This record gives sequence, structure tokens and C-alpha cells, in this order.
Amino acid sequence: MAFLQARDAISGQEGRAYATINGNVEEMFYVKTLEATVEKQKSEMKALGRRGTQHKATGWNGTGSMTIYYVTTRFRQLMLDYIKTGKDVYFDIQIVNEDPTSSIGRQTVVLKNVNLDNVIMAKVDTESEFLEEETNFTFDDVDILESFVAPTN
Repeated sequence: MAFLQARDAISGQEGRAYATINGNVEEMFYVKTLEATVEKQKSEMKALGRRGTQHKATGWNGTGSMTIYYVTTRFRQLMLDYIKTGKDVYFDIQIVNEDPTSSIGRQTVVLKNVNLDNVIMAKVDTESEFLEEETNFTFDDVDILESFVAPTN
């Protein structure tokens, strides 16, 4: 009987993220959490002879959020450029999950055409040991460049 061994569970700290903004790749060392979700859009359909409602997928929507340590001005600058010029920036984020203790290997996912929804422009907090900020985003394409493999038992 196969089972998941604790050493094969991926540590949340064993990852990397990279942003490609205007052709420049930069490591997002300041990310605390990042989560991207795809949600199907569905339409309802009723048919003669059937009492229940049927559903058909008609599209999808990509959204995400990230909490970052308040140590970069990069996203504030992107938002300021949009405010001042109206030019919006879309960029890619590559997320790598790779725990050297695990036998399942590495997974690499690329979120394409990421667009920020909100950015904290300034912050102070006398109760906080570390300043953090949360931002939400959308994306309109995704690729899986590398996939996890089955664990060895």
C-alpha cells in the first residue's frame, strides 16, 4: 500500500519566484506568500425531459494574491507610472517549488500577463515587527514547465 511520506511533502519555504517585467527578470526574494487560482466560468442549461440544471464550462478566470515584505518599490513604481501616464504593465511570474528533501522533484509554473489590481503606496505600522503588503492580481494565461513526479516509496 502506497502512502505519502512526510519527507515528500513540499516545504513552503523551499521555493523561488521570478518576475519578468519589461524583459527584465528579477528574483522576487521578498515574497512571503503567493497563490494563483483558476476558476471555471460556467453557463446553466435546462433541457426538456430533465428536471435538473446542467452546467457547461464556457471559460475561465485567473486571479491571485501575494503577500510581500515591504522592501521593494517596484510595484509602487508600476502603479505610479499607470497613474501618471495611463500605461499599464503586464508581466509574467514564474514560481518554482523544489524541496531537496522530497523525492517528487520540482514544479515550475508560469503565470502570464499578470496585472496588479491594487498596490499600497505608503505604509507605517507601529505594531508590526515587519512591514508587509498584500496585493491582488489577475492573469490570463498559465503554463506548467515542469511537473512533480510520483514519490518513491
